[in-house]
Amino acid sequence: MPSTARPLSPHLQVYRRQIQMVTSIVHRATGIILVFGGLLIAAALLALTGGADAWACVTSLAGSWFGLLVLFGWTWALAYHWLNGIRHLLQDVGWGYSIAQFVRNGWISVIGSLILTAIVWVAVYSCGGIA
Repeated sequence: MPSTARPLSPHLQVYRRQIQMVTSIVHRATGIILVFGGLLIAAALLALTGGADAWACVTSLAGSWFGLLVLFGWTWALAYHWLNGIRHLLQDVGWGYSIAQFVRNGWISVIGSLILTAIVWVAVYSCGGIA
């Protein structure tokens, strides 16, 4: 059979977006975001060892609107990746494989990460802010 006669595998354009697909894609994306956030934390720690001027530069950048946006996004990525990772671990032991449970647990990961992020940032600001 010639290679042109083979059926093509369906791709993202064929499938309707479902929570299972979205949680899988977002889990991978948040893992990448966490790597870059870890590099930023390492750079901040190096600046901390560099003295007061270097640390002042880090705190002023972190306190800017862009820095706060990055920190907020990184906090959400951490919360989502953590909660979705727990969901994956539970599935690895055989829990939550029915479609209804899978959908419910996917939404728990998404909504739970937003709630957890809000709790963290309320706690940060109630303790005097970030800088």
